[in-house]
Amino acid sequence: MMQAARMAKVLVGLSGGVDSAVAAALLLEQGHEVTAGYMKNWINDEGIPGDCPWEQDIEDARAVARTLGIEFRVIDLIDSYRSRIVDYLIDGYRAGTTPNPDVWCNREMKFGVFLDYALSQGFGHVATGHYARHRVQGDGSAAVLRGADPNKDQSYFLALMTRRQVAHAMFPTGEMLKPEVRTVAQRFNLPVAEKKDSQGICFLGQVKMSDFLRHYVADTPGEIVDVSGKVLGEHRGLHLYTLGQRKGHGVASPRDNMAYVVVGKDVAKNRLILGWDHPDSGELYADECTVGTISSINEPIDSLRRIEAQPRYRAKAEPAMLEALEGNRVRLKFQHAQRAIAPGQICAFYDGGRLLGGGVFETAGKSAG
Repeated sequence: MMQAARMAKVLVGLSGGVDSAVAAALLLEQGHEVTAGYMKNWINDEGIPGDCPWEQDIEDARAVARTLGIEFRVIDLIDSYRSRIVDYLIDGYRAGTTPNPDVWCNREMKFGVFLDYALSQGFGHVATGHYARHRVQGDGSAAVLRGADPNKDQSYFLALMTRRQVAHAMFPTGEMLKPEVRTVAQRFNLPVAEKKDSQGICFLGQVKMSDFLRHYVADTPGEIVDVSGKVLGEHRGLHLYTLGQRKGHGVASPRDNMAYVVVGKDVAKNRLILGWDHPDSGELYADECTVGTISSINEPIDSLRRIEAQPRYRAKAEPAMLEALEGNRVRLKFQHAQRAIAPGQICAFYDGGRLLGGGVFETAGKSAG
């Protein structure tokens, strides 16, 4: 079970969903001093199409706190979310990269400004409903393990957390399977016991990324070309396409048995590059990458070693050789070539089931040998 100091003073990030509600209930049952805090990060007051159910989420979170008999706070972090997440997204897509707001949100918001707020208020820990396991190792350092439920494991989204953040984190539901979480919610008569899991971008709700980007980034049409430079058509704006995308680029393939996919972006010339989705083509598959903005959980990532690297959520962690470079960067050599690795995406590093840390893909390609 979760290892943490008894009678800790904990601020639970209550989102209005069942996972964080059960996290609060379990901590209370274990004897901790629990307060609930709803992070008010985004209210979609700019008319972007989509559903941002923040008002309902606040009411659901307040109802959970009332049921548990704990204090409930609404903490306004809108300005921080705009500067740390929204601007990060916009700047990344303008630069032609593929940012990951969910991973960055955990580092900058939940265990960033929210944790700072908690510590300033005298709390010792921040708890969330993440499906990951927290451990205190023999040397006293904190570690993060994959969640007990392999279908719900969310440790990937914690890859950029710092040692300090992990030391103050608690993940009560990470020890459980999802059906068990629903059962516990019913045992505590929580009003969100049957509420569906939220889907969508961190705190943005049911907003299409294309609609979100169009609100902030003007469409800049340009040429669609193949890998030889032959013009195939016109795109609407590079920020609206992702590496490996098969549909939506509007170019029919000249081959009956193979479709064009996005294999690159030439930001300088505002060109979208199409090619073939085949491991031998060398256009979409990479076995050597550089990863920057390295964050480590509890040990330095600064030596040549073999790890398992997970290039995206829901992807399998693959064997890779890690070599430290200057400037808080590493080189990864995958045992098997990986599909559609895009600059800006997050790579999580594991040693078996233990999360080592992670970083941001900068470059990807085929090695010489």
